Amino acid sequence: MAKKRALITGITGMVGSHLLDYLIKETDWEIWGMLRWRSPLVNIREHLPLINRKERIHLVYADLRDTMSIDAAVQQSKPDYVFHLAAQSYPKTSFDSPLDTMDTNVQGTERLLGALRKYCHDSVIHVCASSEVFGRVPREKLPIDEECSFHPASPYAISKVGTDLIGRYYAEAYNMTVMTTRMFTHTGPRRGDVFAESTFAKQIALIEQNKTSPVVRVGNLDSLRTWADVRDAVRAYFLLVTHNPQPGAYYNIGGDFTCTVRETLDTLIGMSTHPSIEIEVDPERLRPIDADLQVPNIAKFAAHTGWKPEIPYKKTMQDLLDYWRERVREESYFLTR
Repeated sequence: MAKKRALITGITGMVGSHLLDYLIKETDWEIWGMLRWRSPLVNIREHLPLINRKERIHLVYADLRDTMSIDAAVQQSKPDYVFHLAAQSYPKTSFDSPLDTMDTNVQGTERLLGALRKYCHDSVIHVCASSEVFGRVPREKLPIDEECSFHPASPYAISKVGTDLIGRYYAEAYNMTVMTTRMFTHTGPRRGDVFAESTFAKQIALIEQNKTSPVVRVGNLDSLRTWADVRDAVRAYFLLVTHNPQPGAYYNIGGDFTCTVRETLDTLIGMSTHPSIEIEVDPERLRPIDADLQVPNIAKFAAHTGWKPEIPYKKTMQDLLDYWRERVREESYFLTR
C-alpha cells in the first residue's frame, strides 16, 4: 500500500518546520515541502540529510504569486493531505505592502486551491486563516467563538478574511474537503523577530551577551493575548486532517493562558540573567490600529478532535528565549527590530 503524501506550503517557516518535525516523527508519510527558491533553510536544517538523500522529504519550489509554479508543485507532489501555511504573515509589514499581502494571501490561496481542484480534487486540505480576522472585538464578545463577526484591523487581517472565505467557498462549490482554522497567538522556537514576544526574547538574549544596551524596545504592551505553543498548534493541524475531517468546517484554535503583552515581557525579563533591563516604547513598533483582545473559545475544535493544549506557557517562553540565546551565540550580527 502506497504511503500517504502531504504537501506543506511554507515548510521553512516557524509553523511549517515544526509540522515537518511532527510528521516525520509521528507518521510514515512522504512529505513535500513547498518553498521559494530563496527561502532560508535554517529552520529545517536538521532534516537536510534526509532531503539530500531524497528520503521521505522532498522540496518543491513555487511562489504563491505564480500560477504556473503552483500548478507544477501540486502535480509533482500529488498530495493526499495539504497544509496551506505559506503567507505574507507579518501584520505590521502589511500596512507598508498591502497589495503584495493581498496577492500572496488571497490570490495565492485561490491559485493553490484551483490547482488542487484540477489535479488532486480528493485531497484533504487545511487552509490556515488567522485569529486576526476578528480584529477589534468588543470585550462582551469574549471569548471569541467561530460565529463572531469579522472586524479586521490590518491589511494582513483583511487578506486572511479572504483566505478563510475562499477555503469555505471551495468546499461548498466544488465538493472538496477543505477546512479553515483561525489559530490564535502561537509561538515558540523559530518565531520570527517581527513578532512582539520574539523580538523581546531576541533583545534580551543580545543584552545578556553584551551585544546591545540593556534596553528592550517595545510597541503596544496593553493588548490581551491567549498564548499557545507552536508544537501544540501543529498537533492540532494533524488532528484536523486525520480525525473525521468535515468539508467546509472552520475552527478557532488557541491556548489556555491569557495575559497582556506587557505581562509576557515581564515573564521574559524575569527569566533573564541580566540584573537590570529597562523598557522603552519605540513609535516605529506601533501599528496604526491593533487587534487588542485576542481570547479564543476553542470548544468546537476540542469537541470534534479531543485536542487540548499541553505545553505550559512558561515552558514556551523559556524555549523561545533559549532559542534566541543559541542564535546570538552562533551569529555575530543582527538587524535591530
